[in-house]
Amino acid sequence: MIKITNRVQLADNEIEWQFIRSSGAGGQHLNKVSTAAQLIFDIRQSSLPEFYQQGLLAKADHRITKSGKIIIKCQASRSQDANRQTALSQFIELVASVAQVQKKRIATKPTKGSQKRRVDAKKQRGATKALRQSKPKY
Repeated sequence: MIKITNRVQLADNEIEWQFIRSSGAGGQHLNKVSTAAQLIFDIRQSSLPEFYQQGLLAKADHRITKSGKIIIKCQASRSQDANRQTALSQFIELVASVAQVQKKRIATKPTKGSQKRRVDAKKQRGATKALRQSKPKY
C-alpha cells in the first residue's frame, strides 16, 4: 500500500512502472542498463476519492497528460531503486498537494510613497534618454 495521507492509500498495482535507459552522457554502462524509472498512474481508473481525482485533473502540471495520466520520469541517480523511490516520493507529493487549500490572496494598493518613487524614477529615466538624443541643426 502506498500511503498518500492518513486517510488516503493506494494499492501497489495501481501504479505502472517502466524502466528505461537514461538519456545524456554516461559511457558504456549507461548504454546497456535501464536505470531511469518512469511512473505511470491513470487518475480516472484509480481508487482515489473523487475530490482528489477532480483536483488532479484540474491541476496545471506538466506531469499530468490531457488523457488523465500522471507520468513521472526520474533519472537523477545511477541506481534504479533510488530513481524509483524518488519518482514515488514526487508522485505522493503531487497527489497530496491537491488536499492543501491555497490561501486566498488579498489585493493591496501601493502606498503613496511607492507611487511617488515610481513616477520619479520614470521621470529620471526619461530625462536621461532625452539627453542622449542629438538635436538636428537646421
